[in-house]
Amino acid sequence: MSDESQLEDEGTKSAKRGRKAYESVYGALDTLLGYARVHLGLDVQDIDWARNRVLSDFDLTSYMPSPVIRGIGDLGDLPNPDPLLHRFYQALDQLDVDGLGSEESVDDLVMGELGAAPSVLQRRFAQIEADSGGMEAMRWFYRYCVANTYVKKARLDKNPRFESHGLIITINQAKPEFKNMKKAASGNSISGGYPQCSICHENEGFAGRDKRTLRTIPVSLGGKPFFWQFSPYGYFSQHGICVNMEHTPMHVDRETFGNLMDFVDRFPGYFLGCNAALPGIGGSVLAHDHYQGGGELMPMHKAKAWGLMHVPGNDKVQIEVLDWPGTAVRVVSRSRQDIIEVSEHIRLGWQHYTNRDLGIVCRGEEGRRSAVSPSVCRTCRGYEMNIILRNNGVSAKYPEGIFHVHPQYWAVKQEPIGLIEAQGLFVLPGRLIGQLSALESALIQGKGLPETLGEFVFEFDEIQRLLQGSRNLDDVHAAMRDELGSICERILGNTAVFKDKQDTVAFLEGLGFKY
Repeated sequence: MSDESQLEDEGTKSAKRGRKAYESVYGALDTLLGYARVHLGLDVQDIDWARNRVLSDFDLTSYMPSPVIRGIGDLGDLPNPDPLLHRFYQALDQLDVDGLGSEESVDDLVMGELGAAPSVLQRRFAQIEADSGGMEAMRWFYRYCVANTYVKKARLDKNPRFESHGLIITINQAKPEFKNMKKAASGNSISGGYPQCSICHENEGFAGRDKRTLRTIPVSLGGKPFFWQFSPYGYFSQHGICVNMEHTPMHVDRETFGNLMDFVDRFPGYFLGCNAALPGIGGSVLAHDHYQGGGELMPMHKAKAWGLMHVPGNDKVQIEVLDWPGTAVRVVSRSRQDIIEVSEHIRLGWQHYTNRDLGIVCRGEEGRRSAVSPSVCRTCRGYEMNIILRNNGVSAKYPEGIFHVHPQYWAVKQEPIGLIEAQGLFVLPGRLIGQLSALESALIQGKGLPETLGEFVFEFDEIQRLLQGSRNLDDVHAAMRDELGSICERILGNTAVFKDKQDTVAFLEGLGFKY
């Protein structure tokens, strides 16, 4: 074969490879368009428009229909488009598209183009709510946010989750570990000032933070505009946040209790609560007023009453001192007004309470130290307002916080304990996946604590005592889970401002309630 013939043959092969690469992109895109028709409500009249927007995003100036397009009927049972998006990304990568970026960013860009506009979703939400109620509308909206990939359900389903010591323990592999709230707060700030923070409404569709798929639903609380959005890496079923449209600081006051009840009146299958508006006790976005909740009751919501108290002259309200490792009381009534009055009385009483013998000081040099974390749900008994008493005081012995996680447990959890964990669902850092696996291997092999995991000496010794010499795989795994649950239970005990339930009763009696 002559040199000219060889060059011509190689050129033909190269052209075929290039054509095949383009066909792979077109085929993957066509399949995504089919998915969007089935799951995202993409109108058939918008197919060409949507396709051209995606082609433009990657500077592709041509298109040919795929020779073989996956049937739309095959896409109906697909739980999410992750495999389709991966195929599309691989095709773009093989085509050597300039400036392609990360796969996650490409996914966000494409699904942002194929998903419905906020106004379309909000009209559909309103129609479903009018026809079938708020909870059915919320369930539809959640499914949509999974389908458009904003909620990373496929990843969430891979997170370990189990029950131990009356708590739910999870390991969230996507959540960054913030060992102090200053670091957490910095993670929620926005360079350049737009949006003002990570949860402002202006994030909806914002490419600068890969929020093109974020969609929100308007909510009115106390006559003021809020909005609801689901969390991309939620900790439990249908976890989301309800955010003030105004960028205003977090606060808990009389109005808060009414706002929380407004939400569960509209969405009675959810709970809603908020962190105490103080640094160091869990609230990582104190700069923006918001609440959080969702479709799964927390262990504390199911906790039994340790003791019952009442309001003199009012038999419509019951106050329960909860049988719970932290310090929490529950106000139960069918009357919204009674819930507000009693809850506000407890909030104000706690905010001004000092007991130096117990390490409780209501104010320090930095200002107020005591606050409450309320959450509400609706049951057959009416409204149940759960109120957790919190304090962020420090001491020479506990410079990170008297009622913070104590140092011997930092190997498992060092972050401040926020609302969700204070209610019994612990979100442990992703690093534990590898660390716990290494600990289990050492225990099964009968070896000592690995040098690289010296910070786990406390937990390792306790697990060895639990095992009593057993090196059985199942026994080791069960002991590890038991230890994690026990540690988390003791962490909640660290956060308890009253270690003795009788002290909780005495505090409430000081407010005029009767035991």
